Parts: sequence; C-alpha cells; structure tokens
Amino acid sequence: MINPIATPKAPGAVGPYSQGIDTGSLVFASGQLPLHPETKTMPADIREQAAQSLENLKAVLEAASSGLDKVVKTSVFLADLADFAAVNEVYAKYFATPFPARSCFQVAALPLGARVEIEAIAVK
Repeated sequence: MINPIATPKAPGAVGPYSQGIDTGSLVFASGQLPLHPETKTMPADIREQAAQSLENLKAVLEAASSGLDKVVKTSVFLADLADFAAVNEVYAKYFATPFPARSCFQVAALPLGARVEIEAIAVK
C-alpha cells in the first residue's frame, strides 16, 4: 500500500513529489521548508524557520494519522552549519526522549533560499 499524503496545513510540493507517503505502517514525510502554508512566506530568523519547518512536518504526519511523537528518524538540512545550535534549541521543543535518530547536513543551498529543511520517517 502506497498512499500519497496531501494536506493544506503544510505547503504544497515545490517539485514533482508528494508531501509524504503513507505505507500503512510507516510514514515518509518529504523535507519541509519553512514556508507558511497559507501565505507562502518564510521567516528570516533561523529559529522561526526551524519552528515553521517542524509545524509543517507535524501537519504532514498528522494527515497520515501519525505524529511527531511517532517519529523514528529525521534528517535536517542546513544552509549553514553555524545554525546547528539554534535549530537544536527549537528541535528539542518538538521532540521528547527518546529522541528520534537523526542526521544533520550542511548543504550548498536549499530551495527558495531557505536556511533549514527537515524530513522524517514515522510509525503509525
């Protein structure tokens, strides 16, 4: 079973991909940029960007009857690794112990000039 996830509570895809895929037991959420789903605007502050990315991720997971409390793995993409500590501050407010497994990468650039993008795998 492979079902695409689509919710207006998160921004639509900026390319040929789904917001996420629900396999019945696992949810694969695509990387979430810090775009506000209604206004399509992006905050400048990295902490606000991290919070908006996580709110978008939460919306995608909830659309698949999952949630942040069921995340087993995240990947965090940063335009500048100097933002690592600030993103961690925000990230820690959205997840509780045991924290999901995580990878974090500095990348050359992110779509639309974002400073952070976060994707996740969750159970249902």
